[in-house]
Amino acid sequence: MRKAALSLLALVLSGVAISLSWGPAAWAAKPPVVVELFTAQGCSSCGKANQLAADLSKQDGVLALTYSVDYWDYLGWKDTFAKPSFAERQRAYAKKFALRDVPTPQMVVGGRVQVSGAKAEAVEDLVKTARRSPIDPPDMQFVGKTRVAVGSGPAPRGGAEVWLVRYDPREQDIAVKRGDNKGQTLVHRNVVRELVKLGPWAGRPKLYRLPASADDGLESVILVQGAKGGRILGVLETTTPER
Repeated sequence: MRKAALSLLALVLSGVAISLSWGPAAWAAKPPVVVELFTAQGCSSCGKANQLAADLSKQDGVLALTYSVDYWDYLGWKDTFAKPSFAERQRAYAKKFALRDVPTPQMVVGGRVQVSGAKAEAVEDLVKTARRSPIDPPDMQFVGKTRVAVGSGPAPRGGAEVWLVRYDPREQDIAVKRGDNKGQTLVHRNVVRELVKLGPWAGRPKLYRLPASADDGLESVILVQGAKGGRILGVLETTTPER
C-alpha cells in the first residue's frame, strides 16, 4: 500500500481532472477478507452455511456476502433472492478453480480459494490465512454518489475487473414452504441484491460511473478482482459497518 505522502491521486477522464485525497487513517486500514457464499433456499444442506455466513459477517475484518443461486428452483421452491447473474459468478469461479460442477453451498475466500460452506472449521482456517496474507490494493474512493475512482496498482496477467455489489445488511429469516427445506426457516445476512460489472481495470487510474440503485436500504461495495473469477485485489465499502 502506498505511503500517505502519495495520497493525491489525479484522474483525468474526458478532459476533466479529479483530485482525490485520503488521510493517514485510510492508508492504515487493511481491506476486509471477502467471503462469498453461494447458497439456495431449496438446497437441503445450505442452512448451516447460511448461519456460518451470518456469523462471519459479524467479525471485524470480514465482509461476508450471500449470493442465492437459482438452479435449485426446480425442486419446488423458488428462491426469493436468486438471480441468474449470481449463478454466472459462481460458474466463473468453478472454471477458475477447475471444478467439474458448481457445488452448493460453496464459500469462496478472497477470490483465491474455495471450500464447502458446510465445513465451518475449514472456512475459518481459510479466513485466518487470508487475514495474514499480504495485499497491495489500489487506491479507491467514492466520488459523490454516482462515481468511484480506482487508482494505479499491480494488475494480474489477463487484467482485472471492477464490480459493484449491493447487499442488504439486515438479517432475514425466510420460511420455506416447499421443496427439500419445507417447514424450515433459513437465516440470511448480507444478501446480495445487485451485481454489476463496472468495467475493466488494467492497473492505471480510472473513473467508473455507478448505476442508480432501486433500493435505498442497500450497502454498496466495490471489488477490484482478477478477470473471470480471479483473486480479489481491492475492496471499498460505503461504510464500515459494525460486525
